[in-house]
Amino acid sequence: MATTYLKPISIPEGISLVNKDRKLTFSGKLGEMSLDVHEDVDIKQEEDFISFSPNKDTQESVAITGTMRALTNNYIQGVEEGFEKKLEINGVGYRAVLEGQTINLSLGFSHPVKHDLPEGVTADLPSNTEIILKSMDKQLVGQVAAEIRDYRPPEPYKGKGVKYADERIIRKESKKA
Repeated sequence: MATTYLKPISIPEGISLVNKDRKLTFSGKLGEMSLDVHEDVDIKQEEDFISFSPNKDTQESVAITGTMRALTNNYIQGVEEGFEKKLEINGVGYRAVLEGQTINLSLGFSHPVKHDLPEGVTADLPSNTEIILKSMDKQLVGQVAAEIRDYRPPEPYKGKGVKYADERIIRKESKKA
């Protein structure tokens, strides 16, 4: 298996990247994040770009090199622009209310559902049926969106529930007598 070199990532202006003891530290206008680099990955950093290559000739090493490149790209985008996930709530009487760092959801249960937002994630509710989650950590914002969606996933007959804004629900026809 030949050594592969992945496409280098350009470092935009305003982003500082420090490589110290196999730990990459990213700083940007939204904050600071750190990433521990796997020992099977070699890093080559120049002034305006960073590239990755595997240091072993195994399939696992090549795979983890691609993962480290993708994570680095996400961290750079996170400290520069951040990430957001949009959720929509569909159903009669279904709504969301933001109280500090807690989202109160009325989803047709006999009790309200309270979801505490972790540190680093902020929520914006333009209306009581829309939730916009923002964070500089792509994995964290996706995890919080998935947890909120899991309280009441959309059902296929009427489409009631919590869904991602870009999600398409395949509807089923109701049963005939």
